[in-house]
Amino acid sequence: MRWALLAVVLLALVGVSVLGYRNLGSAPIQGEQVAFEVIDDHSVRITVEVQRDDPQRPADCVVRGRAESGEEVGRREVLIHPAGDVTRQDTVLRTSARATIGEVYGCTYNVPEYLSTHTRPTG
Repeated sequence: MRWALLAVVLLALVGVSVLGYRNLGSAPIQGEQVAFEVIDDHSVRITVEVQRDDPQRPADCVVRGRAESGEEVGRREVLIHPAGDVTRQDTVLRTSARATIGEVYGCTYNVPEYLSTHTRPTG
């Protein structure tokens, strides 16, 4: 009976450890804005720095521009090609109003087909 209880407790601890690592461990891909420049009232240049655990995989990062009020005034996806562990890429974001900041919203390895091919989306 004691061994069974000990086995259940150990199994529970291993399960909690695995869940904790998955939820709190380092992300496999991280993107951040390292520079931005407001070009004019309708565009901002954003420099994205991407760190990834698998540099041979392409990535998709979403960048956005926000106005002084905090309102989002532009958003786009940027394809990050396979490269080194840390990659920097510039992109120009068109905005509906003057942006006061350009930032990275997030990055993923799930690259949509329309970014990974030369085919333009229809519709």
